[in-house]
Amino acid sequence: MNKGELVASIAEKSGLTQSQAEAALAATLETIGDALKSGDSVSLVGFGTFSANERPARDGRNPRTGETIKIAAKTVAKFKPGKKLSESLN
Repeated sequence: MNKGELVASIAEKSGLTQSQAEAALAATLETIGDALKSGDSVSLVGFGTFSANERPARDGRNPRTGETIKIAAKTVAKFKPGKKLSESLN
């Protein structure tokens, strides 16, 4: 499912217009992104938790040359599915 299909599904299930559904999705994603940037986590009970985790710097290898390279530390987004979501998949 791509973003357009997700917006269409949200519009159909909620009774919103396509443009209202797209605005709601955009606002939701922006809010989650802002929370992660500020170091907070976002918990949606029954669905899951979004959090930001620090990945430390490490050594890696260039697969073409075999040369050792430094990989910089960075912050990555993480999602842990909730119990209800996990159970609904099985």
